[in-house]
Amino acid sequence: MPIIAKTAFLLILSNVFMTFAWYAHLKKLNDKTWVIAALISWGVAFFEYMIQVPANRIGHTALNLPQLKILQEVITLSVFVPFSIFYMGQPLKLDFLWAGICIMGAVYFIFRA
Repeated sequence: MPIIAKTAFLLILSNVFMTFAWYAHLKKLNDKTWVIAALISWGVAFFEYMIQVPANRIGHTALNLPQLKILQEVITLSVFVPFSIFYMGQPLKLDFLWAGICIMGAVYFIFRA
């Protein structure tokens, strides 16, 4: 598997964990104290880091740091939007499209030769 594909795959997995760690408590743990929510979120985030750190180490062998960061941001938005709509029940907004266009501009500028 090419390095960039392997990196992207691992970053997608890590982003799923991190998105749940950061936001799922807003839906599932509203009746718990913030300390309980934080401890559970940290537990979920542990698995995110176990995937994210190797992903960045692998990715850095083929991408420079700004490229790696922009790849991460594209993946973050690609994971967050469906999470927001399907899991959290947020309405689909045109703002997601505008945010995506802005990110695509960042991709263009960071990856151009």
